[in-house]
Amino acid sequence: MNILFIHQNFPGQYIHLVQALASEGCHRIVALGLGQPRSPLPSGLHYRRYALTRGNTQGIHLFASETEAKVIRGEACAAAAYQLASEGFHPDLICAHPGWGEALFLPDVWPHVPILFYQEFYYHPRGLDTDFDPELQGNPPWTSCAKVRMKNAYLQLTLESSHWNLSPTHFQRRTFPKHWQSKFSTIHDGIDIHAASPAVHPITVTLSDGTILNTGDPVITFVNRNLEPYRGCHSFIRAIPHIQSLYPKARIVIVGQTRGVSYGAPCPDGEWSARFLSEIAEIYDSSRVHLVGTLAYTDFLTLLKISACHVYLTYPFVLSWSLLEAMSTGCAVVGSSTAPVQELITHGYNGLLVDFFSPVDIATSAVSLLNDRALANTLGQHARQTIVSQYSLDVCLPQHLALLNMVASGSIG
Repeated sequence: MNILFIHQNFPGQYIHLVQALASEGCHRIVALGLGQPRSPLPSGLHYRRYALTRGNTQGIHLFASETEAKVIRGEACAAAAYQLASEGFHPDLICAHPGWGEALFLPDVWPHVPILFYQEFYYHPRGLDTDFDPELQGNPPWTSCAKVRMKNAYLQLTLESSHWNLSPTHFQRRTFPKHWQSKFSTIHDGIDIHAASPAVHPITVTLSDGTILNTGDPVITFVNRNLEPYRGCHSFIRAIPHIQSLYPKARIVIVGQTRGVSYGAPCPDGEWSARFLSEIAEIYDSSRVHLVGTLAYTDFLTLLKISACHVYLTYPFVLSWSLLEAMSTGCAVVGSSTAPVQELITHGYNGLLVDFFSPVDIATSAVSLLNDRALANTLGQHARQTIVSQYSLDVCLPQHLALLNMVASGSIG
């Protein structure tokens, strides 16, 4: 087949899929993206960048600004696609992540080519992520709800032009309007269970501040791409004094950028991590809390393999790979009792679930795993089994490849 991939930050979620397709050696694979690829691309894949020619209109209506941004990106991507078409490239299938608007006008370049969209999330003004946190979000005014509602304008257009859609979790699929859900498959991107595997031998990690951690040390890990409330940085930071009061020798390692946000509003007075760390400044031992910033992927996995407990918290929102990677390494996980975490973790079987907003519960559960290593090992083994049996590349990639063939052949859609 001729297959076109569209992703602003290519390869993104398609990394394993394009590698598998390239290994088959019988496809012509082309991809369009905005920047330099963040991962090495397989041999034979032709990657082309498109460029934005303008920014948002000054003074545009607040409710329309994001829609305009999506149109600008869609125009740039469609122009690059048209150039490909003029050079003779005609895809049999388009796989597109619509999250930034890139795929809006592809049906106007190739009117009869089926499109499989990777749909991550459909926004709701109330009842999911936007009003989940009473402390920081409160009761949103109607204007905020209206802006959230408009975030779906471009998604509606992609749904209308889709031949089929794909979401990585059942929760994310269910955020979309019910009348569209029958045109969705639920398949996770897949986890490399060989890279994210339990350590066979004792290992050592040296942190950027010189701290040395060894297998068996009481290490608690917490990961955000950016330390932000959407991923529970405030609840975890507030749990630190409680953790240290229960287990003073614990080493707490926090991975992620301390500036900016990936999701949600920026901190109104500085950075979220600094704000919440200042709350506990007088009541915790900072020498045993290590903010290590962003780690290389192999270093990140090594840290998970040495971790005695991994804490994952999230608003009801898209699922992070880091949770599945921690489970795949056999690490015992304390997760928030929120969707979609509850899809993966059954309390007491392959992890522990806690109230997102309770630092005491987070601390108590994490320390219980430091104290009861037999329980932690059992939970970690079951977590590993969950990923191997349901979320590994060995399970997910064949499902992805079969879906691509069905959409391209017209047997589904």
